[in-house]
Amino acid sequence: MMGSRVGLNPPLPEAYFGTSVQSRVATTKVGELVEKGLGWGALRLNQVIKSHNDVTIQCSRESWVENPVLAFLSNNSLVSKYLSTGSSPRFNVYENDFGWGQPIAVRSGSANRYDAKITVFPGSVEGSIDIEACLSPETLKVIEDDAEFMEAVTVLPPFQQSA
Repeated sequence: MMGSRVGLNPPLPEAYFGTSVQSRVATTKVGELVEKGLGWGALRLNQVIKSHNDVTIQCSRESWVENPVLAFLSNNSLVSKYLSTGSSPRFNVYENDFGWGQPIAVRSGSANRYDAKITVFPGSVEGSIDIEACLSPETLKVIEDDAEFMEAVTVLPPFQQSA
């Protein structure tokens, strides 16, 4: 799901309280991703994000009005085929105080969890982010066995590498 708030022309007003999202999918064959690498996969995602504009949003809306389809996350065969991300940088979850003081950690609810769901929140420190990853043991094993992925996520930034 991608936010449509800023892609609309004119954009939704800042005071708009509702959600405006649409599904977008970047597709590739496994062999192509393995051959071309994670950077190429990220480029594919970036192309999909850049194509999410007023024209595609309006076409999607009109198409849905003609043929409405509702997706249910409880359908595991649908969910298990995708990696999805969620949340919004517009919602600072650390500003909520329900009388117990400012939160020290935030997690999504159980209804918003399924295998390969990544939730990204603005972090408690300005400019930081919190990432919550829901991954089944089977998915974790596949990730652990993927040398290229593990190298990409475990390389330290140059300022943290030892000489």
